[in-house]
Amino acid sequence: MPAEWGGIVPTETFLDEGKKIVEAASKQKIPLRLIGGVAIRFHVGDFAEFAKKLSRLGPGEQEYTDLDFMSYAKFRDPLRKFFESIGYRKRKTTLSSAATQRHIYFHPDGWFSADVFFDKLLAANHPIDFRGRLELDSPTISLADLLLEKLQIVSFTEKDLKDTLVLLRAHVLSDGQAPEAIDARCIASLLSKDWGFWYTATTNLNGLRRAVSQMTDLNENERSDISSKIGKLLEIIDNEPKTTGWKMRSVIGTKKRWYNPVETTETVGEFGIWRL
Repeated sequence: MPAEWGGIVPTETFLDEGKKIVEAASKQKIPLRLIGGVAIRFHVGDFAEFAKKLSRLGPGEQEYTDLDFMSYAKFRDPLRKFFESIGYRKRKTTLSSAATQRHIYFHPDGWFSADVFFDKLLAANHPIDFRGRLELDSPTISLADLLLEKLQIVSFTEKDLKDTLVLLRAHVLSDGQAPEAIDARCIASLLSKDWGFWYTATTNLNGLRRAVSQMTDLNENERSDISSKIGKLLEIIDNEPKTTGWKMRSVIGTKKRWYNPVETTETVGEFGIWRL
């Protein structure tokens, strides 16, 4: 690692490397898109200072620890060859099922790892299906999918809160797919079919709105802007007609577990967003 980095990989290095990998894969006709925190940071535009102010992992800490990508399952083998061709080393998997769902590669100089998921984000409380959606944007998944990726988390962490704040602050809501806008209609449509996902997402949005009102490191304009967007998104979600399956599952409510458990160092049985 270069001495001038002081033992911390700069955010710009993650952004540059992520974009370079996606573009190189595209030249080989391999669909590959950034997901996660780095993908959100890629879209901040004029709000880069806002993202820096929030200090994702804490003051003086490295903002990101790895790169995360999504691709299609039929490109699993071409991707292995691709990453090897650019100097990345694949971590061996001990279970065949793990190899079909996710690949992990190590940077040539060992600076960080790169995780590649296929078709679906299965390591999630509410798995998201990306088949047919990777073409909506580049070098990342769509902004709506980036927001859903955060809202599906049952045990919301501080970095998830900050990622979501950055995403909402830097973008407007739209009624349909549009450049640098969050497709609220897409989000509402997906949640209208899945009560469990709806419950987790709306609980997180309501918790996020309460947290924003109490955050002293946000100014009044920032609080107002983010809160109004959350309110508008909740209204659009609420007004979207729900399916019969959604209505039937809503009768059971939280008496039955509504999410898939994901192994973490913390319990997944609580929403932690307003306890930060």
